[in-house]
Amino acid sequence: MTLPPILAALKKHKAGVTLITLQIALTLAIVCNAVFIIGQRIDRIDRPSGIDENNLFLITQSWVGAPNGDDAASIDKLDAMQQTDVATLRNLPDVQSAIAINTLPLLNSTWSGGIGLKPNQQNSTAQAAYYFGTDQMIPALGLKLIAGRNFTPAEVNHMGFRGHNRPPIVIVTKALADKLFPKGDALGKTIYVDRDTPSTIIGVIARMQVPSPDTWANSWFLNSVLIPTRLDSGFARYAVRAKPGRLDAAMREAPKALYASNPMRVIETGAEFDDSSVHSFAEIRRYAYRADRGMAILMGVICVILLCVTGAGIVGLTSFWVGQRRKQIGIRRALGATRTDILRYFQTENLIIAGAGVVLGAILAVGLNLWMMKQFQMDRMSMAYVLVGVVALLVLGQGAVFAPARRASMVSPVEATRSV
Repeated sequence: MTLPPILAALKKHKAGVTLITLQIALTLAIVCNAVFIIGQRIDRIDRPSGIDENNLFLITQSWVGAPNGDDAASIDKLDAMQQTDVATLRNLPDVQSAIAINTLPLLNSTWSGGIGLKPNQQNSTAQAAYYFGTDQMIPALGLKLIAGRNFTPAEVNHMGFRGHNRPPIVIVTKALADKLFPKGDALGKTIYVDRDTPSTIIGVIARMQVPSPDTWANSWFLNSVLIPTRLDSGFARYAVRAKPGRLDAAMREAPKALYASNPMRVIETGAEFDDSSVHSFAEIRRYAYRADRGMAILMGVICVILLCVTGAGIVGLTSFWVGQRRKQIGIRRALGATRTDILRYFQTENLIIAGAGVVLGAILAVGLNLWMMKQFQMDRMSMAYVLVGVVALLVLGQGAVFAPARRASMVSPVEATRSV
């Protein structure tokens, strides 16, 4: 079989060839970028937080009639109430540990700021999230200390919610330590969490994701700082680590124990996520990534629809051509062409059209990605996505053309004489 007859036949059907070529090109461009976006979303959803996700839950509550001033007496009273609650939670039979903390990974309540290496540094060296707690943060959250030491109880202080943070010592994540000190010598070094107050790094933890799951924190999602300070205010968040296998029981008993200790508080335990409730970390993760999950599903549906429409277009166009060429096919069969020759003819014809479509589509795919990088600050798409997309579209084309091509190969030589 030679190409000139195939090309000559395609020239007689320029409109159909052009439409199916453009359809393949647009499908490839959109599907490649959609699959790339799906991959990014899945990577975000699968990020490990660094904490004991299976056994952790969060209680957010507010006291009724609690002091609301910034004076020392009010802050001391709030701190005493908070410590009483923590002791109550730790005494529960299904609870392994409990702490008061300002936020958790993926909670979307972010305390953050710039970290400098010099006092009053104009442009910060790194952005980081701040976690305020006690010496029990690392064991309670299941964090892994990989260098240095933990805080001691004597190093923990407390301040009002609106107080000025000046921590003399901090613990940082490995990602932040590597960003600040690329040579790997972060322990014992001085950084500036506060612009003019030095803080010494006494420990490094393996990982702790920042509270924000949004794209604005993508470049520093593992940059976290642990600060040995209890924050005191009219509301409090308690991170509770249940004993293995006892999460549900601990979540049921914790609100009851807190109300028994002090009924002058508000804790909501409804199923819908809000700021004042009891939630497992699994629910926090699910809620945080609901938009990413929805986007991935939407993009997946779009890809399936586009591929189905493209496949249907190839089937329809080939079927139309087969119907128009029945007499020509019959003549070729009468002249000695085998069924395999006819089948190969239509598959080669489709391969030429699909080949032109995927070449144009590859160019469009790269161009679309560059445009989205500029408009939406997306990452550059790997050419592997384009190459896989090219192969997939070519395979789809050959698969779609097989049924009508097989019908064409079944045309009898007698078709050549039907109109005579």
